[in-house]
Amino acid sequence: MPKKATIPPTSEDSGSKSARTRERILDATAHVLSRKGYSGTRLGDIAEQAQIQAPAIYYYFGSREELIEEVMWTGVHRLREHVTDVLDGLHPETEAMDRICAAVEAHLHVELELSDFATAAIRNSGQVPEDLRARQLAEEAEYGALWAQLIGDLDAAGGLRAELDPRIAQLLVLGALNWAAEWWNPEEGSFDTISTTAISLVRHGLSGHSRLIPGDGPTG
Repeated sequence: MPKKATIPPTSEDSGSKSARTRERILDATAHVLSRKGYSGTRLGDIAEQAQIQAPAIYYYFGSREELIEEVMWTGVHRLREHVTDVLDGLHPETEAMDRICAAVEAHLHVELELSDFATAAIRNSGQVPEDLRARQLAEEAEYGALWAQLIGDLDAAGGLRAELDPRIAQLLVLGALNWAAEWWNPEEGSFDTISTTAISLVRHGLSGHSRLIPGDGPTG
């Protein structure tokens, strides 16, 4: 029987395959980086996770640093995009506090369940050299501005506790949410539990309808 002729792949097929391989490398890097950290991430581990030969990585990325930089930026970008999409899907008349609580849940959902990229970016933010963080920092600034707007809207509506500084409140909330990536273990508690707890803490911590009792607190 004559051998069937092989149809060479079209440029579109080749491009799609190349794009899929590149994405697989990025996924593998995010997985390794989120677990082993910047200093512990090796191209060999990435190649094994992506099921390719290590030298093939250089076809798509010029260096280990370039690859990690892409993952770090992607992590923050996807986090901001997801939270923005959730907020855009809310009813226009949703109250400021309810918008903040929706953002809390969306942030945790991406960080803990949806994306190794977000986890990698959060866990390695202080480890990656400064020259690799320019795009990530710009993305973080945009995400910070989103949260500043959320808390600013709550303050403008009279819903923020009078004794709170809006900027410090924003930084503390984001810091607490980000830190969850370091300690949360899905085997020790459900996502619903951590989400509900975080939302309750943020709602009652920021709300102007729940003020400190006079004399209460560390200086009382």
